[in-house]
Amino acid sequence: MLPSVMNAVQLIGHGGPEKLVYRKDVPVPVPARGEVLVEVSACGMNNTDIWVREGAYGTDGDPDAVSSWRQDNSSLTFPRIQGADVSGVIAAVGEDVPESRIGERIMLDFSIYNGDGISLADVDYIGHGRDGGYAEYMTAPSENAHAIKTDMSDAELATFCCAYLTAEHMLDRAAVAAGENVLVTGASGGVGSGLVQLCRARGAVPYAVAGASKLAQVKALGAEAVIARDVDDLPGAVAEATGGGVIDVVADVVGGPMFNDLITILRPEGRYTTAGAIGGPVVELDLRRIYLKHLQLHGSSQGTRAAFNRLAGYIEDGKISPLLWKTYPLSKLHEAQADFVTKHHVGKIVIQPDNKWTPVHA
Repeated sequence: MLPSVMNAVQLIGHGGPEKLVYRKDVPVPVPARGEVLVEVSACGMNNTDIWVREGAYGTDGDPDAVSSWRQDNSSLTFPRIQGADVSGVIAAVGEDVPESRIGERIMLDFSIYNGDGISLADVDYIGHGRDGGYAEYMTAPSENAHAIKTDMSDAELATFCCAYLTAEHMLDRAAVAAGENVLVTGASGGVGSGLVQLCRARGAVPYAVAGASKLAQVKALGAEAVIARDVDDLPGAVAEATGGGVIDVVADVVGGPMFNDLITILRPEGRYTTAGAIGGPVVELDLRRIYLKHLQLHGSSQGTRAAFNRLAGYIEDGKISPLLWKTYPLSKLHEAQADFVTKHHVGKIVIQPDNKWTPVHA
């Protein structure tokens, strides 16, 4: 029998970690028509969790304005349970969902598509537009709960969706093809480490930029070579790493002061794709480099249904591997976020309900 209340962490407003409140009396949600109730086993942590809490997305007119991931703030209401990267088991179903789904082990597609096509112009995500997985139970559309066959642990399975779906869509946006050279920034993080593996899965050759203490770990993921982030001459270091070969695509989640070097590194008619700005969102851009080199710039966020299905196939076929850094119990979410923002980790930090927590530390 399902409980009537559960433990969950609620975001009660924009601000510091004090805006995340651990409660033991949150009602267990009831699945609506076409929805399932998921008993959460694990939920991966993402930079988006931090930036939404801080309201750090700015607006077109003011990059320092307090704003959520959707800048009109139309879908984020408080309290909100965050958490997008969910693995778990279907515990109940709503109307029009077959009861045979109860008991399925699932990985959640976190996107709220708001349409039947491939456009992501109006996309939202679970943990922002509706409650997510920093809880013992959550509801989701049945179509988003994908049964998956893998021997991975629950925490390992929760390392993939947000980061790797974002990474796969970045590669889709830039039309990365087999044999092309791709420079990946932030390669020790969730999206960056996903980019390295997903380049290999489609036959492209990843070159990675990461912190000096993380080079060996990133190389082990499949990077052809790894360049230290704080090297004095990044274009020169990349040229040396490639043996003078060209960089066809830059897949960037860092931005900041590195941005102009990345544009310099791209070959003529190269492509730049970004889904993050952890090094700083406001950059200087010399437009002459863009038009004289005939470059393409692609903004990217989340991913399509087709990209998710491809990702699930890679997992089931063993073409990509989880990179689990550490697990925390749900009641220690504050500590987990403090650990996350130090950027000392390689891979993913994962949260589990206290009664399901299995300690892991890389």
